[in-house]
Amino acid sequence: MLSSFDWVRRSRTGAELLATLEYLKTRPDIFAAGQDIGPPQSALDGPCQRCRVYARLPKQNYCQACQSILTRAGRLGKRSYSAIVVWGFVNRLPRQLWAGEGFYENHTWGDYVLDEHHFLLMMHRRELKPWLQELAIYHGSDLTGVLQVFPTSGVKFEGAMGDILCRAAHQETRFAMDRLHLRFFSASHQLLHPHTRDHKGLLTFEISDFLSLLEAAAVFRTLMRPEEQESLYELVSLEDPREEQFYWGRFMGALSQETRDMLSAWRVRQWPKNRIKLLYELIDYVGFYQTN
Repeated sequence: MLSSFDWVRRSRTGAELLATLEYLKTRPDIFAAGQDIGPPQSALDGPCQRCRVYARLPKQNYCQACQSILTRAGRLGKRSYSAIVVWGFVNRLPRQLWAGEGFYENHTWGDYVLDEHHFLLMMHRRELKPWLQELAIYHGSDLTGVLQVFPTSGVKFEGAMGDILCRAAHQETRFAMDRLHLRFFSASHQLLHPHTRDHKGLLTFEISDFLSLLEAAAVFRTLMRPEEQESLYELVSLEDPREEQFYWGRFMGALSQETRDMLSAWRVRQWPKNRIKLLYELIDYVGFYQTN
């Protein structure tokens, strides 16, 4: 009765979504049609407390599929914490995704193809940059549509993982198939109120522009120590220009020459505060440059 996408949308947390995607590939038998439908809800009995459709296992609160997902999800919490979700609506699916080759062979934690235009990916957040680079190399301007990127969520009153996925699918219709857009959400609950982030210029990008931002974040993270990053954010957040001017000279004097050159070349002091906020959000999505 429940389709594979119904099971995906039943996910309440990122860990449950990871477990569902894994079992849809490795244990599809637990989702097979023919399971007994659960009895109507009553004081003494009822259907599975998670899917609300199938019969519970003996002396359990869940059906076979839900019990398996929850057991597996209990071991995936740490992975879920560093995972991101990509919901894609494109003119055609990437060739490598269909075949499970290239990036999709070893660098994703889960994938699901709904139809010839929709797909779902889960990966470590620092794999986002190499994945986008592969898309640009193999597809260029041939791939159009919208990619929505957001982190996983836990169990919440508003914004469980399945609800977030449904909201992403609903919002995709706002974009024409003229180019490939990317919508970046630094927190999953932001999909419930996307206009707030959109008005600040923090939401929608072209792929080339977003890759440039990720590149800048990687340079920034490599050259500045964590305590320097924190001090800089506090400094540029000051409201009094005279106070900022006073502390700026001291701050720059404590940095290495390479770091001072970077900040001067970027003219960070002239950046809008929202652009600085985005840079700091992207730090967690990139690794360090390897220098010899």
